[in-house]
Amino acid sequence: MNAVVEQGLSATTAERGLLRFITAGSVDDGKSTLIGRLLFDSKGIFADQLDAISRAKHKRTVGDTVDLSLLTDGLEAEREQGITIDVAYRYFATPRRKFIIADTPGHEQYTRNMVTGASTADAVIILVDVSKVKFGEDGSVELLTQTKRHSTIAHLLRIEHVIVAVNKMDLVDYDQQVYDRIVGAYRSFAEQLGLKDVRAIPLSALAGDNVVTASDRMPWYQGPTLIELLETLSVYDDAHAEPLRFPVQLVARHNGHEANDFRGYMGRVEAGKVSKGDKLVVQPSGQTATVKDIQSFDGSLESASAGQSITLLLDEYLDISRGDMLAAAERPATLLKTVTADICWLSEEPLDLRRKYWLKHTTKQVPARVSRIDTLLDINTQERRPADALKLNDIASVAINVQQPLAADAYDAIRSTGSFILIDEVTHQTVAAGMIRL
Repeated sequence: MNAVVEQGLSATTAERGLLRFITAGSVDDGKSTLIGRLLFDSKGIFADQLDAISRAKHKRTVGDTVDLSLLTDGLEAEREQGITIDVAYRYFATPRRKFIIADTPGHEQYTRNMVTGASTADAVIILVDVSKVKFGEDGSVELLTQTKRHSTIAHLLRIEHVIVAVNKMDLVDYDQQVYDRIVGAYRSFAEQLGLKDVRAIPLSALAGDNVVTASDRMPWYQGPTLIELLETLSVYDDAHAEPLRFPVQLVARHNGHEANDFRGYMGRVEAGKVSKGDKLVVQPSGQTATVKDIQSFDGSLESASAGQSITLLLDEYLDISRGDMLAAAERPATLLKTVTADICWLSEEPLDLRRKYWLKHTTKQVPARVSRIDTLLDINTQERRPADALKLNDIASVAINVQQPLAADAYDAIRSTGSFILIDEVTHQTVAAGMIRL
């Protein structure tokens, strides 16, 4: 490939940006096979990897056919049982874009793993296995509970794009009527849920239909293939347009014994932009400061924006420590002593309202107690009902009292400063993931 063509492809890839997406669905819907097919057909695997999986002892395909699901099901237990347990991340690129895929488990027991993978995703592929969908005599279509659960989580986490991949179309002889009924039922559910950008594709991950190459078995479908759709999805990080949010991760000193010693505040810009001379407010103390310098690995910068890791130097000597928030003076974060949030309970131990937990928000960790459960979300009906307990995989609206004020934003506005986790203070296990609602 000549230099001009290479430069053109690099520019195109850079313009479209990195796309993070996850696959979600019920057990054995073909998520790992779909990712394997994407990697295989887009030339995203090495020859030695292909050779290794072709000789794998837990292969589930007939004859010499390669079991592509083994590309992501790396754990021995996953291969033995034929299911995904852990979240597997894979990187691949096409001439038009770079991708990071998270293959998440389908079993309800591992919904917490799906939440982990979805927390940073720009898009989600919801797989629907045509062989598992129940069709009523009255024309009704009953979607699986896990399909509804994963769609609900995608909505709660505000994942921008939802792709409904109607898989295993080869099992119904590529029947358009079956596809149309499933998509119609899902769109009705998505509308009830509040999902906005929903696209649907009929495919067969095993046979490769409409994954990377268009299928000649479904001439009635004239839309893009899965890879074409992924290559063209828009990715815009709203955090760039929001006011500055800079959680302090570390206070850097050269020599603390000197009166005029270097003092820098290290961390990552989670939202907005900061420039030399900007007026900031330190939260929760309320002190004001002026940016003297912005330092990075490449030296001094005039400005920095969301996603960059930097060290801020201030004109004033203030009492600032890890966990404090440096925010735009004109639009600071909201200080909360009681946090109202939607949480997904991730622990096998049920929520105990009498217990204390650690709440970790950005770089700050504070003692907290769940004071009440407002409502529990019913995945099937989308209705919220009263509850007095939470168990594994439950999704609920709760109120949490924290010992020290949190400088936070609504999750809808800024993901990073609107999310948190709850940690068991005894076992140090993560027991819940939360999205702040203001």
